[in-house]
Amino acid sequence: MLAGVPASAICFQQPPTVSSLLPADLDGSTLPPAGAPNYFVGLADSTHLNFFRFHVDFRNPANSSFSGPTLVSVAPYNEICARAINVSCIPQPSPGERVDGLADRVMFRLAYRNFGDHESLVVNHTVKGGPLGGVRWYEIRNPSAPFIYQQSTVVDPNVNYWLGSIAMDKTGNIALGFSASSQSVFPSVYVAGRAPSDPAGALFGPLVLVNGSGVQFNSFHRWGDYSAMTLDPVDDCTFWYTQEYYATTGSFNWATRIGSFKFSTCKGRNK
Repeated sequence: MLAGVPASAICFQQPPTVSSLLPADLDGSTLPPAGAPNYFVGLADSTHLNFFRFHVDFRNPANSSFSGPTLVSVAPYNEICARAINVSCIPQPSPGERVDGLADRVMFRLAYRNFGDHESLVVNHTVKGGPLGGVRWYEIRNPSAPFIYQQSTVVDPNVNYWLGSIAMDKTGNIALGFSASSQSVFPSVYVAGRAPSDPAGALFGPLVLVNGSGVQFNSFHRWGDYSAMTLDPVDDCTFWYTQEYYATTGSFNWATRIGSFKFSTCKGRNK
């Protein structure tokens, strides 16, 4: 495509039991090891992630492969808004409709970073955190033989958290953004974070990026479908988060907030 020649595609069809796979994308200036495949992650069951490796050879497509899944053990969880029961269960203040928790898939992004002495991927999905929605996040290390290095669930006893996105800066600080809503809280945008020196699995906050001031109705109960936490390539420290909210009550008239922040311990420009 870059050369202006016809594009080609390499496809490996998966069975119906495998769906909503999320490909990894690169943060930082250090590339993966030479010859490394790309990684795909999806939900397997209530105690495992599916982990796949995709090697593409456009010059000789027969050498391409899509291997897996490797089952990666995680802490047990239950799905919020289970699709066999009720896909729309996240409440808003009246007259807002209940919206879909999209808990049947991992959420954008699967952010990969090569630190030199180790490789990490971070990803999140929505779970049932007590009676309400919460955001489960993972740091996966050693993708050649993946394991959960740390994990936890961000929950609140009175507010639903869902539709998150997560990333890691060049020093290992992690930021997680997500939507927050309840019967008394307008859908809002929150962020939480941790430093590499914090206890494993600890995530602090959340902080309010923007308070919503309206609700959604007559919009087919959809929310998102995704948000995005990304790193600024200029310094590899500044997080940019993009998320939906409502400034005024209505149907299909959502607003988008783009916010930026960084940890004080992350310094300098990217190399």
